[in-house]
Amino acid sequence: MLDLLDKIEQRYHAVGEELSKPAVLKDQNQLKAFSREYRHLEEIREVGNRYRKMLREIKEAKEIISAGEDADLVEMARDELEENETEIEGLEEKLKVLLLPRDPNDDKNVVVEVRAGTGGEEAALFAADLFRMYNRFADDQGWKVETLSLNPTGVGGMKEIIFGISGNQAYSFLKFESGVHRVQRVPATESSGRIHTSAASVAVLPEADDVDIKIKEAEIKVDVYRSSGPGGQSVNTTDSAVRLTHLPTGLVVTCQDEKSQLKNKNKAMKVLRARLLDKAIHEQQSKIAAERKSMVGSGDRSAKIRTYNYPQGRVTDHRIGLTLYKLTAILDGDLNEVIEALRHHEQETQLAAVNGE
Repeated sequence: MLDLLDKIEQRYHAVGEELSKPAVLKDQNQLKAFSREYRHLEEIREVGNRYRKMLREIKEAKEIISAGEDADLVEMARDELEENETEIEGLEEKLKVLLLPRDPNDDKNVVVEVRAGTGGEEAALFAADLFRMYNRFADDQGWKVETLSLNPTGVGGMKEIIFGISGNQAYSFLKFESGVHRVQRVPATESSGRIHTSAASVAVLPEADDVDIKIKEAEIKVDVYRSSGPGGQSVNTTDSAVRLTHLPTGLVVTCQDEKSQLKNKNKAMKVLRARLLDKAIHEQQSKIAAERKSMVGSGDRSAKIRTYNYPQGRVTDHRIGLTLYKLTAILDGDLNEVIEALRHHEQETQLAAVNGE
């Protein structure tokens, strides 16, 4: 452990030197990459320094006990030794987690796609509820939310909404939200009081930088057309809507929310980049299927991951068997307990794999 901490200390100083170089300061991609690594190394370094201090204090306490010259001093040393040995166990566990291989996308911003599934209008209303939930969670984290594409229904629901979330480690917190979310409740339009089950799918994609995904102009077919549906002045009277088709993969992205054709194209490109990066990640992960089984779910968006039961006021995450009777709070954006449980489970699974359990 100490040898590894020494190497991390060296890398920490080396990255610090890179961050002071003019060439790096001018290159946003390099600056961003080195800054992310520096923050992560700094966290390990702080815990490592505390770990080293505990080792020194434990050694000193043992020497005092071994000498046995002063009974009062020996008693104090024994108390200190017991406290320090308890603390160092916690530090060792924390270091093991910090030293696990990191998901290279954890620090990225995300593009989230929510789509109504089975259940008609009730499913569209549930999709809107999920968007509101993520919006409020992002707000609590101090993150920024930007709507990229929206397909609303006439009664407040959403057939589909695509939005970006920008903030520190957004993907690290939200990546486990991908999958089918199911709701059980009595729809407002149901006169007999019967409980209906509806569903919406969520896809959380890491936002791709230019350095992640390079798209050639020749690979993109751009179609412009007149926006449809409700809109402000000039929204559906000019050819501002944009449809991008990525010819090598056949992926299609449309955006028509902005009055400006350029803004719509830029938003569509952000979504396309994220989908292409997501596709590349899934293709890579399919080659290591055995490792994927050790994670919290596979990120398969056809898998049912969570149920929101209104009559019982509960939310159940099926992947880890977690049930919380705080449905209203969770739908109001209080996702911390669910997300932390999922992240902790992933870390435990990774540690078990490292230890050969």
